[in-house]
Amino acid sequence: MLTAIITGAQGFLGRYIAAEFVARGWNVIGLDRNAASQEGAPPLRLHEARTMDLRSGSLDSLLSEKAPALIVHAAGSSSVSDSMADPCGDFENGVGMLFYVLNAVRRCAPTCRVLFLSSASVYGNPDSLPVSEDAPSRPISSYGFHKLLCETLLQEFHSVYGVRSCAIRIFSAYGPGLRRQVLWDICQSALTRRSFELFGTGDETRDFVHARDVARAVRIVSENATFRAEAYNVATGKETRIADLAGTIVSRLATDSVFTFSGSRRLGDPIHWRADITRISRLGYRAQVPLEEGVREYTEWVHEIKESRQQPERM
Repeated sequence: MLTAIITGAQGFLGRYIAAEFVARGWNVIGLDRNAASQEGAPPLRLHEARTMDLRSGSLDSLLSEKAPALIVHAAGSSSVSDSMADPCGDFENGVGMLFYVLNAVRRCAPTCRVLFLSSASVYGNPDSLPVSEDAPSRPISSYGFHKLLCETLLQEFHSVYGVRSCAIRIFSAYGPGLRRQVLWDICQSALTRRSFELFGTGDETRDFVHARDVARAVRIVSENATFRAEAYNVATGKETRIADLAGTIVSRLATDSVFTFSGSRRLGDPIHWRADITRISRLGYRAQVPLEEGVREYTEWVHEIKESRQQPERM
C-alpha cells in the first residue's frame, strides 16, 4: 500500500482529494494546521490525521518515519481578493509554505514526488482561448504571481536537487463545501434578497470544474505524470458565461430574485477563461461531472444548509 501525504486535508479541495485516494487504496495521511471541519465536502476517512505547522520541523520527522511515495500540497492561500488585501500573508502561506515542503523532501525523502495545486490565475487574461500550458504566464493578481513563484520553486528543486514534482493549474473549481467565490455568492444573494448586483458585465466566462473531477485529475496525474516540474491544466475545456450561470442558479433555487451587473470588475479578476486540456487528457483524464449536474448538486447542498439553520432547537 503506497502512502500519500495530503497537506491542507481539512480544506475544500483537500477533502475531495483525500476521499479519492482512500477510495483507490492508498494509505492517506492528512495534515492541517487545525481540525476545522468543511461542511458539505466528503467526510475525511483518513488512515491518520495530524495537526501540524509545516514550518515547525515536524514534517522532517514524518517524512523520515513514513517514507511517502507522494505529497499532494493542497495547503496555503486560496483567495484572490485576500491576496490583494494582504500580499505578505499570501506569500508566506503560498510560496513560503511550499519552500518548507520541498526542502523537507530534499533532506528527508528524496524519492517522494510532490504534486502542487497551482491555479489558472498564472495566465491572467490570455491572448486567445483555449489557453494551453505553453501560453505566456501574465498574472494580474498577487495570488497569481505567488502561484507562479511556487511553480518556479518546483523547477528549482527539480533542476538543482532532483526533487520530482509537478503542478496542476486548476481553473474554477466548485462543489459542495465551497463557501466562497461566484456560486456561493450568487446562492446567498438569491436566497436573501429580492434583487442583487454582481460584479462585471455578465459576459465574463469561466471554465468550471467540479471538485470530484479535480480530485480525479490529481490521482491520474500522480499515477502517470513524468514529475519533471511540468504543469497540467485541470478543467473541462468548456466556457460558461457568468450571466448564464446566475440564471441557472436562480432558477434552481426557485426564488423571485432579480440580478443585474455593475459593469465594474474586481481587481485581479480575469475576463475570459477556457482551458486546453489536451496535455492532461493524454494521461487519461476526462471531466465526468457536467456543469448542470454540478450546479444541481451545489444548490441542493445550499438548500440543506438553509433548512438546517431554520430548524428549531430541541429541548
